[in-house]
Amino acid sequence: MARDIDDPSPPESPGGDDPRDLYDELTDDLLYDPAIGRATMMGYPCVRLAGKFVASYDDRARCLVVKLPRERVTELINDGDGEPFAPAGKVFREWASIPTVNRDLWATLLTEAVAFARRGLTT
Repeated sequence: MARDIDDPSPPESPGGDDPRDLYDELTDDLLYDPAIGRATMMGYPCVRLAGKFVASYDDRARCLVVKLPRERVTELINDGDGEPFAPAGKVFREWASIPTVNRDLWATLLTEAVAFARRGLTT
């Protein structure tokens, strides 16, 4: 189906998931853990594990933002799955924006982000 050029809405993802709905659904699944809760970060909705940032949703770019080890962020960027997260021009080296709306990728990265945050609780 051709996209209506007069429609200001971004195109739907290949999987048909609305990015914000997918973020909400996948992060809702994390809330079974009482240490995980919703919050905000720089005005963005986010989830935290015992106060440590795990992930966020960028409403303007309509993408998932995850906190992961620097090496993993670099890998995601080099593989084309992620982009640097740089609000106001400052690059956050442990954060990656994930512009492709892909349920499996987002679920995997959220799991990795929770594990990364959990490791930070023991240091």
